[in-house]
Amino acid sequence: MTSMMTKGIGGSTAEAELARLKPMLGDCQPISHDEHRNRLAGLAQRMVQAGLDAVWLDAGSNLTYYTGMKWRASERLVGALVDADAGVTYVGPAFEEGTLKLYMGVEAPLRGWEEHENPYACVASLLASGAKLGIDPAAPYFTITGLSEALNGSASNAGDVVLFGRARKSPAELALMQATKTATIEVHKAAAAILRPGITTAEVTEFIHAAHKKIGSPGGSTFCIVLFGPDTAFPHGVARPKTLDEGDVVLIDTGCAMHGYQSDITRTYVFGAPTARQREVWDAEKACQIAALEAARLGQTCASVDAAARAEAERRGFGPGYQLPGIPHRTGHGIGLDIHEAPYLVGGDETLLDIGMCFSNEPMICVPGEFGIRLEDHFYMTADGPRWFTEPSKSIEDPFG
Repeated sequence: MTSMMTKGIGGSTAEAELARLKPMLGDCQPISHDEHRNRLAGLAQRMVQAGLDAVWLDAGSNLTYYTGMKWRASERLVGALVDADAGVTYVGPAFEEGTLKLYMGVEAPLRGWEEHENPYACVASLLASGAKLGIDPAAPYFTITGLSEALNGSASNAGDVVLFGRARKSPAELALMQATKTATIEVHKAAAAILRPGITTAEVTEFIHAAHKKIGSPGGSTFCIVLFGPDTAFPHGVARPKTLDEGDVVLIDTGCAMHGYQSDITRTYVFGAPTARQREVWDAEKACQIAALEAARLGQTCASVDAAARAEAERRGFGPGYQLPGIPHRTGHGIGLDIHEAPYLVGGDETLLDIGMCFSNEPMICVPGEFGIRLEDHFYMTADGPRWFTEPSKSIEDPFG
């Protein structure tokens, strides 16, 4: 029988917890057509400032962000050409025209290409001679080279132009992420409650997926990492995870999506009574997380936030730098339509923090052979500084407050 010194851990069943969970995402509203049009207008303005005549948005999250079209990238070219007047022309396989029209958010003309045609030449045919094209930074290499060749080299990376808008979330985007993150916290609480000696990581993962569906995320979990004991020292898991034992550190990292916007939250605690060593590292991890938040100020660099977390870790005897025991990876990542997106809280990212930027805050501490502690919550930048989406863990004995 497990000790109940850690509050909210164990003592329940999957059936009871699924019955307790209620739908939480029913009021979420998708991004409006007006917002997509405003995004396109901003893209066009930045395009002109950068000396570009058009921008190619490849199938994927950048295409979704600006047009509302959700289409997964494949070997067949699908995307949208945006001109300097914010006009849109979709390009895709002719045999997919009927389906592509159903997926359009912003309605616009569609240039279909037949299977024997060069799709990149089709894009080039929509541009004036000598036009300068900016290419989606997420486009695959074969698309970049295909477009560059079709335009005789007058194509370039439009990363700064495309990603500027995505990095600064609107109130509608913040509302969607607030909803998903609040819901995922409830899933975390439910997952903690079903833990018992001998439970497998696969069983917990399956429960979390079902729980995310129960709270209203249509696709369930977008990802899930469940680790016990020494396995928690490996940030993204091991090939053959162990089952749960009394006294193990438990690390669960998971999220869901609603209308494309993501949650991504990690909780780490102990199944049973924490040891002095577990408490020491857990408290250090929380101190690093708070140090990062306190360093996140408008006009400061993303890199400075990472530096603050590492300085706190080193002050407590971890590191320095990426050395273990210590913090092996960046402090955080941007989040929105992608779980990981620019900018990043990492050394070398000199992006200045601005209103609307959203980040994970997870300066994980790994102690090889023992365990790892990752506390991950997200914050967004306001005119008054950073604001949490979710309240961080209270303590190792009371991880959910």
